Amino acid sequence: MTLADAVAHLSPERWATANRLLLRKALAEFAHERLVTPEEDGGRYVVRSDDGLTAYRFSAVRRALDHWEIDAGSLTRHREGTELPLAALDFFIELKESLGLRDDILPVYLEEISSTLSSTCYKLGKPRVTSAELARGGFQAIETGMTEGHPCFVANNGRLGFGVHEYLSYAPETASPVRLVWLAAHRSRAAFTAGAGIEYESFLKGELGEKTVERFRAVLTGQGLDPADYLFIPVHPWQWWNKLSVTFAAEVARRHLVCLGEGDDEYLAQQSIRTFFNTSDPHKHYVKTALSVLNMGFMRGLSAAYMEATPAINDWLARLIDGDPVLRATGLSVLRERAAVGYRHLEYERATDRYSPYRKMLAALWRESPVPSLRDDETLATMASLLHVDDEGASFAGALIERSGLAPTQWLRQYLRAYYTPLLHSFYAYGLVFMPHGENTILVLRDGAVRRAVYKDIAEEIAVMDPDAALPPEVRRIRVEVPEDMKLLSIFTDVFDCFFRFLAAHLAAEGVLAEDGFWRTVAEVTREYQEANPQLADRFRQYDMFAPQFALSCLNRLQLRDNRQMVDLADPSGALQLVGTLDNPIAGF
Repeated sequence: MTLADAVAHLSPERWATANRLLLRKALAEFAHERLVTPEEDGGRYVVRSDDGLTAYRFSAVRRALDHWEIDAGSLTRHREGTELPLAALDFFIELKESLGLRDDILPVYLEEISSTLSSTCYKLGKPRVTSAELARGGFQAIETGMTEGHPCFVANNGRLGFGVHEYLSYAPETASPVRLVWLAAHRSRAAFTAGAGIEYESFLKGELGEKTVERFRAVLTGQGLDPADYLFIPVHPWQWWNKLSVTFAAEVARRHLVCLGEGDDEYLAQQSIRTFFNTSDPHKHYVKTALSVLNMGFMRGLSAAYMEATPAINDWLARLIDGDPVLRATGLSVLRERAAVGYRHLEYERATDRYSPYRKMLAALWRESPVPSLRDDETLATMASLLHVDDEGASFAGALIERSGLAPTQWLRQYLRAYYTPLLHSFYAYGLVFMPHGENTILVLRDGAVRRAVYKDIAEEIAVMDPDAALPPEVRRIRVEVPEDMKLLSIFTDVFDCFFRFLAAHLAAEGVLAEDGFWRTVAEVTREYQEANPQLADRFRQYDMFAPQFALSCLNRLQLRDNRQMVDLADPSGALQLVGTLDNPIAGF
């Protein structure tokens, strides 16, 4: 690839389109979060800059949950009577005060916006695939075919740290095959933990193959080292070249870390960017790696200390689901994180607190693949795909409904029973909550209809909000203290506002299913669950899914306030940005 080829996706036409799409999203989400207040003006809406001299005008449809569906083609920018081109970087500077962007945050945020725009340009240059074609595609074709990323966050493809050649190698949308780098880590500083029934040697041979294990051991014996003194750790290639070979130079020099070379299997980066799917053998585990890249409010590292309890937490949750008849009946399963390995750099540990990115540079975990669990004619799709819309404005969800041959409300009901009912039951029966966004849920489909749901990203994302829940000692770190009035936001914010809001809007805009029909179906499935579980009636009254309103929790406000550490991990609920309320769209049913 020549120097010029690396930026061939950055053409003036694509840049203009990317800016228009991003500004449409920024205006919609910032209006939703009440950072800007569009005024009606002659049948259109207008948002003005901090100095009042620049005006952004657009047409929009207002939907449930204060959702702004802005027509991208209608968006114009004017200053003192002159129309100006749309430019996202100018927008954030012009509305810096309204958005609460401090001087120290603004340039980093602009860099994240620039990176997000650049990735949009790349996606705009890919061969056109319709939602209907994608609905018949394989699991990884869908995974790499997504064009938007997180539906709420405006700067959702920052990936600060990637150069353009690394973007082309490691971003999920580029679908470039990746071989992982393997290191040998001295047991004095490394630890391997695993779920029940898993033993290090046989697990490693299952993942790497006997030949590769022997090849790696030969690297160690060739340097006069004893392979029995080391544990093998898979590493993101970027992490090796940019962090470990430099920041961990002392460890390499002292042979606490030894580079063994690349593994033989090819992987594809997933939407979460630091997790890899094995394309050489899809039955093998996903590998999640540490990646010291700033993306969407966090450095995407992986903590060695956190890894130690990960398999135990996964085993505990799998047993809970297996023993609960309501959850079993929904078909829910989880992709267990079966084994983990972490490396502790003792000097950086002495110099930092436990939340420091310096403690999250070298760890990995192995997560089950959903492929072995598939039955006849079943296929897989990331739930994020339901919000995907193609160039013609056709949604992936609409394409699945059409393919299924089901009435839209019937398709929706099956999806809700698979995905949403388990969330309700986990909350009401156990005070257990997930982070159930589109990237953390995989849908099992047959002919376009949802059969069941698979949750993933367990140990880092689940929490138990019940202070009296009996938890085994190794699982207790998932217990969190959350104020009573905020507990149900785990459903209202994470599911209603951050996912269903968009799904309902897409289906309504396409004429597939009116909003009223969407939310009525959600209400019916909620009632169906409650009526089937009368033993939890007191909890249903205490935490009312049909309350007229709930607090508006704002995600972009978190990132605009601090885009390097969006949430205090020691007090996640204390970090929430709550601004007023939203009308509950199922209250009327």
